[in-house]
Amino acid sequence: MNRNPFEHNYFIGYINQVTPQYVKVHFPSSVLLKSFVFKGEQYNGGLVGNYVVIEGEQHGFLGKMLEISLPENERLELSEKSFQNKEFHPTAKVEILLSFDLFNPVEVEKGLNSLPSVGAKVFVCSSNFIKRYFKGFGVKKETANTPVFDLGCLTYDKSTEIEISQQAIFGRHCAVVGTTGGGKSYTVSKLIEGIIANKGKAILIDATGEYTTHDNEPYSATPAILANGAFFHYTNLTIGDLFVLLRPSGQVQAPKLMEAIKSLKILRILENTHADNVNVTKAGNDFKVKIKDNIVELIKVDGGTITKENQLMRPFNRLYDQNIVDVESLNSDFDIRLLANQIIKECIWDIDRNDHMKWGGRNETHLNNCISLILRTKSLINNPLFNTIFGFKKNKTEKGELIKEIQEFFKGDKNLLRIGFEQVGYDFQAREILANAIGKYLLEESRRGNFKSKPIVLFIDEAHQYLNRSVKDEYFEMTRLDSFDQIAKECRKYGLFLCLATQMPRDIPQGTLSQMGTFIVHRLINPFDKDAVENACSSANKNSLSFLPVLGAGEAILMGVDFPMPVILKINKPHIEPNSSTPQFV
Repeated sequence: MNRNPFEHNYFIGYINQVTPQYVKVHFPSSVLLKSFVFKGEQYNGGLVGNYVVIEGEQHGFLGKMLEISLPENERLELSEKSFQNKEFHPTAKVEILLSFDLFNPVEVEKGLNSLPSVGAKVFVCSSNFIKRYFKGFGVKKETANTPVFDLGCLTYDKSTEIEISQQAIFGRHCAVVGTTGGGKSYTVSKLIEGIIANKGKAILIDATGEYTTHDNEPYSATPAILANGAFFHYTNLTIGDLFVLLRPSGQVQAPKLMEAIKSLKILRILENTHADNVNVTKAGNDFKVKIKDNIVELIKVDGGTITKENQLMRPFNRLYDQNIVDVESLNSDFDIRLLANQIIKECIWDIDRNDHMKWGGRNETHLNNCISLILRTKSLINNPLFNTIFGFKKNKTEKGELIKEIQEFFKGDKNLLRIGFEQVGYDFQAREILANAIGKYLLEESRRGNFKSKPIVLFIDEAHQYLNRSVKDEYFEMTRLDSFDQIAKECRKYGLFLCLATQMPRDIPQGTLSQMGTFIVHRLINPFDKDAVENACSSANKNSLSFLPVLGAGEAILMGVDFPMPVILKINKPHIEPNSSTPQFV
């Protein structure tokens, strides 16, 4: 590979003006801007968008040609006849992208510590030279052997294949954005292929089922199609997830719901441990708790739920103290079918006015305030959609339980797990709540360090459906669904990486978008979408983003923290194409 980018045969002109934003180039002859072949490579000397290299005193500079024009006096003389017979002297505006060591061009320096001087020579950048830079982006000396994959080629030079380090793409999270028809789905499929080729692991949350084409490939685990065989058992939900589903108001309903959950957890503990616990014995439906050698008190169970009305507090509190870790844990390990009845039984006075050792009688005011919560709970449990998704009437060990499928995927040798949302309805914010619960599970797994030795890339298609979402209760108090925000902010160091795909970056929270270290931006027309990308990406600039509205299908701008400069490229077609084609009118 040629290491000298300043070959005389690549020469096209001289620097004649230097500003902090760009430099201007004078071409001694318009002939230098014509295409030529050198050492078997085709060079288009004068096309806007070409890369050029500039020879400085101690540094070399890589730049991008933004515009070409003729001096005023020559522009007025331009005609078909004069163009053929007269030599012109064009000028060009070039954006400086990065600098490199003049004597060791492989060493790229981020930032511009100096600028080229007036009179510096300008050369067309060779394909081999630019390829070497792309391959080294995001690669540190200690991780020089990090896997790479073939992503695409330069839009103006199809012979320049772009190989990108997997670490550079996903190491600081990634976002693939663009309007419908811009090639977003093909890019996601290409990125998945790259991970698979490098023996990595990826989980794909497929919103519409367009990636079903991967299902029967040897690298793919059996897809988990929710509401069609697969389900996310409710016991894997956190208490926070249940609060999102049931939307209790903060005044009365939330405390009563929390007390009902604690009671049902204690009941589950009693049922599971009484045979081995010498201090607890079962008496019919009730449980006797040994307080002291000669004192045994009763926990009354009626209709499968704990009755507290006018009952002694001490046996309940004793079991609570002994099992406080399990009772106060965030998991939902109890029988949710009993929750509505338990809420009713929690609507009591805190203390019996005649006996402070007992709970009081029925509190009709609290019960009236909780009626809407009780109805929502019954409606949730009997709703066919939620019952199918969360398995309210299923056993956690049944086939198709999603967490079990994810755990088997982690342990197995398959590279891709597709979680299909195509059968999940849009009612009751089921999709958002379910996706948030999956994200929360993966968040907790990453915090335990389970992905550090084998990182996971989590792809979220149509991410605007799941991010920046909230659930309102009947008093219009909002609960944010923010598990993916948390993943973006803290899970990079744990080995869980996000790749968001969306056609509306303006709908992604700015805090989440700003955590994306790499952007692959297809055609964007809406100015708010362009502003969202520009505000989130440190390497974005107006010169680069000005190309967005005119990008063709499959063309994209690649930019990010590990890329010293934005790159316009044509993404290669994936071997396995998604089902994203537009239906044709007949």
